[in-house]
Amino acid sequence: MSKGRLIFINIVGMIVVLALIAAGAYFFYESKNYVKTDDAVVSADINQVVAPASGLLTNWDGKEGNVISNHEELGKISNGRQGLPVDSMEKGTIIKNEAKKNQMVQAGQALAQTADMDHLYVTANIDETDLKDIEVGDSVDITVDGDSGTLFSGKIDSIGYATNSVFSALPSQNSNGSYTKVTQKVPVKISIQNPSKKVLPGMNAEVKISI
Repeated sequence: MSKGRLIFINIVGMIVVLALIAAGAYFFYESKNYVKTDDAVVSADINQVVAPASGLLTNWDGKEGNVISNHEELGKISNGRQGLPVDSMEKGTIIKNEAKKNQMVQAGQALAQTADMDHLYVTANIDETDLKDIEVGDSVDITVDGDSGTLFSGKIDSIGYATNSVFSALPSQNSNGSYTKVTQKVPVKISIQNPSKKVLPGMNAEVKISI
């Protein structure tokens, strides 16, 4: 093997070793300074507009995308004797319309769903083993799949008081005496500061919490 080729191989080997050292240092730094997860979703407070009585929906203005105020009248229901107003419960944006004019409705029926788009947040499911490293008020970097080119800032608003498995419809049973330990996840609510119009409830997100 020529001397020049040997020198080239040694240089390449050193570059590879340095790259591995740098990668290891980076991952060590990240693990010591951040808690990260992609098990997160954009959320919003959701409310329903419901029919106050059974009857004919004689008027209805519930269009998807409309921003409505608290207790705004969206329609009227005639029960044969009088016209009853259909009011919103909270300020928000109509994200789903489930009714139309001249439709028969039942008392308590959901006619529309609204979301508080001014106060979006992320619900992140954090491993129980990482909870000791985070607390309310910690800064968070957020990326959302629907606007992946933008980095959003946030803060931890609250940390759940139970794991997701507690609220499972079919909690695991241990009838045969065997047991497999599974890392549990706890929901953490994270505010989003100045989200763009592309950020919508239900979108996938990734969070990086400074610890």
